Order: sequence, then C-alpha cells, then structure tokens
Amino acid sequence: LALTQSTYSSFLLKRKRDIRQRAFVQFYNEFQDHQFTLAASLAYSMKADVFRARARNYPSALDASLFKDDVPVAVYDGLIAAVRKGIPALLRYYQLRQGVLGLNELHAYDTYVPLVPEIETHISFEEAIDKVIASLAPLGQEYVEALQDGLRGRWCDRYETKGKRSGAFSSASYGAPPYILMNYKDDVFADVYTLAHEAGHSMHTWFAQRSQLFQDYDYPIFLAEVASTFNEELLTHFLLEQTTDRNMRAYIINRQIDDIRGTVFRQTMFAEFEKATHSIEESGAALTLEVFKSEYHKLLAAYFGDAVVIDPELPLECLRIPHFYSAFYVYKYATGLSAAVALSQRVLANIPGAVESYLDFLRLGGSKFPLEAL
Repeated sequence: LALTQSTYSSFLLKRKRDIRQRAFVQFYNEFQDHQFTLAASLAYSMKADVFRARARNYPSALDASLFKDDVPVAVYDGLIAAVRKGIPALLRYYQLRQGVLGLNELHAYDTYVPLVPEIETHISFEEAIDKVIASLAPLGQEYVEALQDGLRGRWCDRYETKGKRSGAFSSASYGAPPYILMNYKDDVFADVYTLAHEAGHSMHTWFAQRSQLFQDYDYPIFLAEVASTFNEELLTHFLLEQTTDRNMRAYIINRQIDDIRGTVFRQTMFAEFEKATHSIEESGAALTLEVFKSEYHKLLAAYFGDAVVIDPELPLECLRIPHFYSAFYVYKYATGLSAAVALSQRVLANIPGAVESYLDFLRLGGSKFPLEAL
C-alpha cells in the first residue's frame, strides 16, 4: 500500500506500532521538503482573509467570517473556553489509551488506532437500514416512515462500483427526493454509522422542503452537522442497549470517545490556531514558517499536556490541514456535535416536547439564523 494523503490515516489505524511510526515519519519528511512553500501559501491565504475583512470595514477577519451566520465572536471564544476546561478529561483518556496499548510513552501516531481490535461483523445493507430505523424510533412515526420508504426505495446508491467516487454524501434539489451516495460494505461496521449520518442530512432536507419556500429551505453548514450527528448519537445508544457483548460495547464506546476527541477537541484546537495566526497578521507581524510551527506547538502542548510526546515533525501538521484555507470554518464541526449531543440527550430522556421541538428545528431549514434556530 503506497503512502499518500488519503492512505496516511489508514496506516495510523494499524495494530503494529512500527508501521504507524514509519508512516508518520515518512509522511512528514515529505512536508518538511516543501515546508517553506507551504508556509508561504498558507500565509498568503490568511493575508487575503485580512485584506477582504478590512476592505469591507469588519473589525477582524474572524468578525467577517461569522457575520453571514450572525454568530457573535463570543460564541467562538466561548467554545474555546469550554473545550479548554475539558482538557483534563482528554488527558486521562490518553493515559488510559497508553495503558491499554501497553506503551512506555504515547505519541501522536498512537492516538488513532482503536483500543479494541476491529470487530468482525457482516451486516447486510437491509440489516443496516433496520438498525438505523429502529434507533430513530424516538423521533416518531412521520420521521421513521419517510426515511424507511426512502432508504428501501430509490434514495440511496448503495454499493461501490468501478469509477464511482469514494466516501459518502447526501444531496438534494428543491422539490426532488434526497439522494444518498454510499460505498457500503457488509464487513465495515462504521458504514452503519455512515448510513445513519447521511440519513440525518436527508431528513433535514426532507422536512425543510415541506415547510419552507425555495429561498429558505437550504440550511447553513453551522446547522447541517447537527442533524447528521444527532442520528449517530441515537444509533450509539440503541446499539449499546441491544448488545451484551463486552468487546462490541467497548468498541462502540471507544468509537464515541474518539469521535468527540476528533470533532470537539481537535477542531477547536484548529479554531484556536486560525484565530491566533490571523491576529498575528492583523497586528502587522510576519507569518513565517517558524511562527506557524511555534503557534501550533503551543496548542499541541496545551491539548496533549504531558500525556503525549510531541515529536519534532508534528508542528508541521498545521501545513497540511486544507480547512485552514477556508478560515473559521472548523469550529462549526465542534458546535454541531455539541448541539447534537445536547438535543439527543433531551429526546432520550423523554423530556416533554423535546421530539417535536427537534422536528420543528429540522423544518426551519435556513429560514432563521443558526443560533436562533437552535
């Protein structure tokens, strides 16, 4: 298997540590060879953000980016402050991970391999639909019947075929049924989650189309990830209730923890990096390779503490995150999952009105600003 941008993450999931380590070192050696060019490219992207904000008289590039969704800077800063308070729990998890893997010290390339070896499952697509539909039963008959008819009908292009793009997505055009692209595999347990995730997007569109005019039905990214990850939350709780197999339960819980770690903690760290580096540009200082690496190293030290060894190559990671070229976007992943967890807990706790208020949220589409809708 060749080491590429797309296969790098696969190597980090390997059980053999020397494979993970070699992939990590070789991968960043390539980035080191081009580090000055990449740093210059990223710096000019941030210069452009600042220029456009000043040309339109915004107080900062961050203010300019948040304006479209009517999100105050206090929300962005509040997310960072709240996640920072949760870092001690994250560090305890890293210590647990080190112990379970039996390592003398934990490195970044040890933080992705599942603590529980991949569970061998063979779940047909029809069985996956059954699980997803059963997990979403708390949302009521209208939601479940519409989704079931769609998934068993023609909403979903299910399996991998030659020439088909990889991954999965949900798409729609106004007045037409949702469309889900999948590359479903019976022996990949995570694909059940992918189906639940994309179904969340599709049902968000389904409800919004029936309640809004064309100009108001399409929802912003800030809200899109709420509906999809909400479904994943309900699926997790359903699967934990259904299984008594200790390995399967451990696998599901580990998956949930790593999802929160990767979405809430990691994306918030990225959001901090974007704010810090744009502030440096706005202050008139130069954004050089050393500045990028220094700012990123500070954040790695804060989010990894003493629990993870920071290899000398790791600060180069800031040069390979494509989202940094669409600044102040990644925080939406963290707020989306946070909102999904909170809303799903209300539904699972049978709080009066929780289900109907959630469905009303889906019906709003893009007719209100994100915070007002939530």
